[in-house]
Amino acid sequence: MERSSSHARDILRLAVPAFGALIAEPLFLLADSAIVGHLGVAQLAGVGLASAVLHTAVGLMVFLAYSTTPAVARALGQGQLAKALAAGRDGVWLALLLGMVLAAAGFWAAEPLVAFMGAEGEVRSFAVDYLRWSMPGLVAMLLIFAGTGVLRGLQDTRTPLVVATAGFALNFALNLWLVYGLGWSVAGSAIGTSVAQWAMAAVYLVMVQRNAARHGVGMWPDWSGVRAMTRVGSWLMLRTLSLRIAILATVWVVTGQGAVSLAAHQLAMTIFTFLAFALDALAIAAQALIGKELGASNPAAARRLTRTMVRWGAGFGAVTGALLAVAAPWAGVLFTADTDVQAALMYALWILAAGQPIAGYVFVLDGVLIGAGDAKYLAVAGVVNLAVYAPLLVAVAISGAGVPAGLVWLWAAFALGYMSARAVTLGLRARSDRWMVLGSP
Repeated sequence: MERSSSHARDILRLAVPAFGALIAEPLFLLADSAIVGHLGVAQLAGVGLASAVLHTAVGLMVFLAYSTTPAVARALGQGQLAKALAAGRDGVWLALLLGMVLAAAGFWAAEPLVAFMGAEGEVRSFAVDYLRWSMPGLVAMLLIFAGTGVLRGLQDTRTPLVVATAGFALNFALNLWLVYGLGWSVAGSAIGTSVAQWAMAAVYLVMVQRNAARHGVGMWPDWSGVRAMTRVGSWLMLRTLSLRIAILATVWVVTGQGAVSLAAHQLAMTIFTFLAFALDALAIAAQALIGKELGASNPAAARRLTRTMVRWGAGFGAVTGALLAVAAPWAGVLFTADTDVQAALMYALWILAAGQPIAGYVFVLDGVLIGAGDAKYLAVAGVVNLAVYAPLLVAVAISGAGVPAGLVWLWAAFALGYMSARAVTLGLRARSDRWMVLGSP
């Protein structure tokens, strides 16, 4: 009982502040959606489409945080902190290099990417504007990933909370001023978010540099370490790619249903992302703690932590699902004055609410297996899950259902069908012992 209580305290100590850091980007999106949503349906739909493309690139780079956290945590348990900080430094350099390449490519490819997604007219124009002006912030987001991963591995989730809170406040103020004060429309929203993201990235860079200097680690990269970090992230990139393909394919299907469904889907997906990051706060705590226990060769403790995480995740999902179901009829008013979008959003949120307990189970186990370094299984499972989801999407696309029925079936396929497939593949892996004896990711 004492050990369980200690685990609970450790989890809460890390998870509560981690929640604030994790939801920084969803809060940016919520602020953008609320501010842009009152400009019009076309603007909101354009931002929704551009956000899906943007977060495909950002999401693929999440390994910069998720491979660093358990590596640093393991080294902390083994007393090799200098080596861990060197790996974190190399991760920062990799983030900078990848960010610069992706930002340049994204700026020049914005038009064809948006066209490929099927947008036309004003929606297409607004999507291109938002995507191009978001590119500077893309570099900052990757730096934030790497810096946050180092701090999490050091069992510090409070600093990211402070940075996230300040960043959100700055983002909201800048967006209001640029969108409405200067009349810059969706471009102003993207610029404000990029500025706030760079301010956050600067703080993380200072923190990483100070920790490295304190332990005699230089900031110039070890290029062999950068290459090693790239190899480590390849499986996590495939895992994340399968998730992003699923989300982009969902956006492609909903784009064919018209601007109203696309706008409502953007709002529903933003809320889904917010809740997902809230659940990931538990998973981040598990990553740091499980990494430390595995580094100390204590798989029994890792198993106990996993059981606790699963219970908490499913329970939290049930609570958030109930609250979301109650709030669904009024949620749309916060983001848009269009009554058709409000009505479609209500139905989508009810489906999302029903799937929250499954999501709680999935996101926690996903985080646990990432923390254990089980990236190869996660990548293979992601491809299998995508194969299960694809026929469901095809069925929705060919049904030709209008608003709101088409959106309801789409969210049933995603929140219930796709997430259930993920629950099965992750649950089967968690029941075995193989993920606890993999060593460092």
